Amino acid sequence: MRTVDEIFNEALTLPNASRVLLVEKLVESLDFDEDITHIDEAIQELWIEEAQKRIDEIRSGAVKAIPGEEALAQVRRLLEL
Repeated sequence: MRTVDEIFNEALTLPNASRVLLVEKLVESLDFDEDITHIDEAIQELWIEEAQKRIDEIRSGAVKAIPGEEALAQVRRLLEL
């Protein structure tokens, strides 16, 4: 049986659109019948940390914010590859 790392590295060779489809299928395959409250809390904590990091980067000038429309256009172009 192949390792998760082997599968991950192989998935990285797929076009972006195929990788998005793979992620969607993997998420759909998860069994959410279990109590995942602790996972939800951990994910929420990670998102809060990520948001704070991004705010700090913008305020420090390390990164430049772009309008949402432009960001979405970039994502759409990437998905067309």
